[in-house]
Amino acid sequence: MKSAKPYIQENKQRFIDELFHLLKIPSISADSAYKDDIIKAAETVKENLEKAGCDKVEVCETPGNPIVYGEKIIDTNLPTILVYGHYDVQPPDPLDLWDSPPFEPVIKKTAIHPEGAIFARGSCDDKGQMFMHIKALEYMTQTNQLPCNVKFMIEGEEEVGSESLEWFVARNLEKLANDIILISDTGMIAPDVPSITTGLRGLSYVEVEVTGPNRDLHSGLYGGAVANPINILTKMIASLHDENNQITIPGFYDSVIELTDKERDKMGEAPFNKEEYKKDLDIDEIYGEKGYTTNERNSIRPALDVNGIWGGYIGEGAKTVIASKAYAKISMRLVPDQDWSTITELFKTHFESITPKAVKVKITIHHGGQAYVTPIDSLGYRAAEKAYEKTFNKTPIPQRSGGSIPIVALFEKQLKSKTILMGFGLDSDVIHSPNEHFGIWNYLKGIETIPQFYHYFTELSN
Repeated sequence: MKSAKPYIQENKQRFIDELFHLLKIPSISADSAYKDDIIKAAETVKENLEKAGCDKVEVCETPGNPIVYGEKIIDTNLPTILVYGHYDVQPPDPLDLWDSPPFEPVIKKTAIHPEGAIFARGSCDDKGQMFMHIKALEYMTQTNQLPCNVKFMIEGEEEVGSESLEWFVARNLEKLANDIILISDTGMIAPDVPSITTGLRGLSYVEVEVTGPNRDLHSGLYGGAVANPINILTKMIASLHDENNQITIPGFYDSVIELTDKERDKMGEAPFNKEEYKKDLDIDEIYGEKGYTTNERNSIRPALDVNGIWGGYIGEGAKTVIASKAYAKISMRLVPDQDWSTITELFKTHFESITPKAVKVKITIHHGGQAYVTPIDSLGYRAAEKAYEKTFNKTPIPQRSGGSIPIVALFEKQLKSKTILMGFGLDSDVIHSPNEHFGIWNYLKGIETIPQFYHYFTELSN
């Protein structure tokens, strides 16, 4: 396949402008107030798929947010690649920590992105990376180089657990039939160190509510005599890790697959600079489970983190009150072979068991998903490896990601397909945080590399 570089350079500004248009839509799936923007984003994706060359595109209704489906079938005897992505984004809060408005994309140069990076919510996760695939299709159709069939499934609930996706997939097995699934919702090690994500952690996400007295109380009149839900909740949470930062829930590690020394040594080949890591995060010391490296802690080991905690008075000034309730949101990142529903039940049982009788606890299960590992000797992996070698002139490094894309395991179960994760973001792009950004070089490099995957996958399939 010819290099896409000339086409990309000729259309570079338009590619950026069209992405900007999508990034300006605040398609926040966690907040129902943005439902109209969710619909607008779905329609915008549909329009871009049509312009890129899909022969059939539809916005499909689901019990939740719509899913955009598109296809370009050139020959049923050729392989079919299914591209998955999402158009919904995380809430931009806290807004005061953004250097520019989250839904008014701007380009700024950084030390890591000297050619400029697009600062906006969703720029990297996942609008920018999803849009690379649409532009890659445009290149292949406009230059008559599409070597196989392609289907797109772009959803609007990934950031809230993809609740409607299983419903949609189960009802559209024939429509979604494919030979390989291609996703860009991950990252690579560095601009000059391409990598292919070969594993994802699973997820269990819960919310806990601790209730003490039936109303907020005066802390002077009742302090020391009545259980304070905030005090108790913080103690319960603190007890979930021991002195070695291991999780104390009984049975939590029973199904964890331990990697061999050889596998851990292979992981250790990925470049990692401890001092740069600390400097980037402005921390004095690295923290985590004893006996494992940083790259192991955030990929092949499970983790439990409090994502939010609240209760009582948090306004300006003082209010001497014992709150009636305290809350926390807790996520558990899981590894093979931890089943998310089993782990959720273990958490629930344990958390209830450590609840003092002076309070009541309620646990709400939000969503979850299984961990996933793709073999590096598969046809899809070899095609991706060749694609990166073609455009980066380097062999990519296989790496496990600490993030979760729960639907990947679902796809394998229902569609019987393997997934290839070709991400072009960087850890420093601060997805889910204020000032999320995506390098223009990375964006364009993705558009250049994706067509090569199509070429090599088709070639290897014959």
